[in-house]
Amino acid sequence: MNTVARLLTALTGSVLLALAAGWAADLLLRRADARHPETPLWQLLRRCRRSLQIVLIAALLSGLLRAAHGRIDWPPLTEHRAGIAHVLSLALIGAGAWLVVHTSSAIVESAYARYATGTRDPARVRRVRTQASLIMRVVTAAVAVLALAGMLLTFPGFRALGTSVLASAGLIGIVAGIAAQSTLGNIFAGFQIAFGDMVRIGDTVVVAGEWGVVEEITLTFLAVRTWDERRITMPVSYFTNRPFENWSRGGAQMTGSVFLHCDHSAPVAQMRERLHEILLGCPEWDGRGWDLAVTETTPSTIVVRAVVTAKDASDVWTVRCAVREGLITWLTEEHPEALPRLALATPERQGVTMN
Repeated sequence: MNTVARLLTALTGSVLLALAAGWAADLLLRRADARHPETPLWQLLRRCRRSLQIVLIAALLSGLLRAAHGRIDWPPLTEHRAGIAHVLSLALIGAGAWLVVHTSSAIVESAYARYATGTRDPARVRRVRTQASLIMRVVTAAVAVLALAGMLLTFPGFRALGTSVLASAGLIGIVAGIAAQSTLGNIFAGFQIAFGDMVRIGDTVVVAGEWGVVEEITLTFLAVRTWDERRITMPVSYFTNRPFENWSRGGAQMTGSVFLHCDHSAPVAQMRERLHEILLGCPEWDGRGWDLAVTETTPSTIVVRAVVTAKDASDVWTVRCAVREGLITWLTEEHPEALPRLALATPERQGVTMN
């Protein structure tokens, strides 16, 4: 009975010690965050408390199990010592991987937050955001693979297969490379997009005839949110093998145009004045520039082009719609003769006799 009591006391003490260590670490991080609120790292590191406590509990219990070997002769513990040690090893590897991922995520997010706070260029902020997102995905995948490999190696059967697996690694690598050629191409294309600054999260792009905003970039696919809330998902290799429009490259400012077909008698000078009035009443117009000119003539109509500017693609779309609607309404109410007319000739004028 004394053996069981000592074992339970040591077990309870190990758990309480791990919980106290996690609580102390959280307290220190809260104080550091209060003293340095400009650094988000301390607040983000507080998410590691649970994983840290599990790592400490597993490590302390493993040490306790080794220390009890030969000293505590309790039949249930002696019979299941190997199984308990194996479970603790798996818990230690899994919790350690969880702690590494949380710590890496906190460091990367803190670095991005500080960069975004001190940088006024939104294009650079989107670039760093894309790179940070892909870096965390790579780190998470690498840590998960290593943790899984470490767990499998704790099983004797997998250790026995290690020699044959390593011997055939070259052949397996060749076969896997051929089979996963498309996937590997997408992964390398993802790195090329992230660090080549081709496209970033938040960029306005036109792909496959669809206009939208880049919402997510992973190592294998890219998601574009269209103006009508649809999501287009495509492999990242699409952006390295095909041309596409990136309206956010070189700045988000945009210039748009509106084309109207009018009659030859249309008052172009008054239309130009009306266009300026419409723009002055449109909050999305950024005031950088505007113009109206006749760009083409046909035997029956003229083509009038209005040029407007806005701070981004979304606003330029709104300005174009406002200009188009305003000019058509004004022509309909004030100058209906300026609208295009379709002249139909009667049969008598064409010299055709009706029977």
